[in-house]
Order: sequence, then C-alpha cells, then structure tokens
Amino acid sequence: MRVLVVQNFDNTGLGQVGTALAEAGAEIDLRNAHLGDALPENADEHDAIVVLGGGQNALADEEYPYIPALLGLLRDFEAKDRSMLGICLGSQLMARAFGGDNLIGAAPEFGWRKIALTDQAEADPVFGKLPKDFPSFQWHDDTFTLPEGAVHLATNPSARNQAYRIGRAAYGFQFHFEADQPLVRKWHALFPDLLRERQPGWLERFEDEAAAHGAKADEIGLTLARSWVATI
Repeated sequence: MRVLVVQNFDNTGLGQVGTALAEAGAEIDLRNAHLGDALPENADEHDAIVVLGGGQNALADEEYPYIPALLGLLRDFEAKDRSMLGICLGSQLMARAFGGDNLIGAAPEFGWRKIALTDQAEADPVFGKLPKDFPSFQWHDDTFTLPEGAVHLATNPSARNQAYRIGRAAYGFQFHFEADQPLVRKWHALFPDLLRERQPGWLERFEDEAAAHGAKADEIGLTLARSWVATI
C-alpha cells in the first residue's frame, strides 16, 4: 500500500491518519508541495492520496502555483478509483476540483465543536458505525458548496458541509478528525501568538476544553482514520 501525502503548510501532520496507515503497513510518500516538492503527474504509482490542511485558501493559485496541478491529480485519483482523503484545506481543494464553489471567510470555526451526521451517513462505509453526533477539532475560516453528485455526510451550524464523499472512496472532511490531543498541543506550541490574537482566552481554557472533549474526539478520529484506510 503506497499512499501519497500532500502537505500544504508546515507542521500540519497526519496525526491519527498516520497511526491508521502505520497499522496497515502503508508506505508514505510525503510531498511538501508548498515548499516546492514536485507532485506526480498521475495516480498510477499510488494506491491513495491524502491532502492536508493549511493557512492558505483553496483559491490561492498565485501564491501557491502548484494548486491547479493538484486539482488535476485529485481528479485522476478519483477517475482511477483510488482512495482519497482531504482534510480542511484538502476538503476545500477537493470541492473545487470537482466543481464546487469555495466560499472564502464564510465560516470561521475553532476548537472542539459538535459534528452531526446526515441520514446519508448511515449507509456509508466510513461513517456508518459512528454515533449521530460527536466532538471534533476545528480550525478554519472558509467553506464550500458540494460538488454535483457528492454524498453529504456530516454537518453543523457553523459550516453545513463538514464531510462528503465523491464516488466510492474520495472523502472530504472540513473538521480535523486527525488532530488528536498531542497534535493539537503541538499546534498550540507552534502558534501561540496567532492563537492569542485570533482566539482570545483559548490558551487559558485549553486544558478544560481538552478534558471535556478531547478523549471522545480522539476515539472518533481514530475510528474514522481506520475506516478510511480500510477503503484503500
């Protein structure tokens, strides 16, 4: 199992997806696209692709000129029935690649927030065994409209389109299910000034928030990661 991982921003990390891939014995081919790593021309040498999050938006082609090529690569993975996972920015890029609209700044959301499954999620192989609602970590400003034919899987009041599927196994997640408590703590250590500016009081109440929601979010996140890996 060879999995292409596209990182769009420093220190985003695979988190629980990395745990599930390691359990499956996957070989990881990591490309730091934002730092100039070349992307493959097509999906032929990989069984799956993971596109991680980032601070940029999904329309930032001028600053990140690899984005159009990445959109084409996503379409090739889906056309060849290879599993796909887009998280946060990754889900927004997926939406763009398949005809959805990106809505910049339309849905700011941060911290552990409740996610609710749609009725369509009940029959989905990745979401079908989850509870009807659960907490997961969020850190985004943007959202998107669903591409035509996408299956809407999860929602909440801040951003209607929290998860969706295209075809057999191309999954977009707006929420950071991969971000377990160790990864969230790492982000805190890396971006304290940004958090103080944009999320006043968060650093002070973090331990209480983590105690209230972290364990359940971690449990759900690892379940989702393992279920997605099983589609490869």
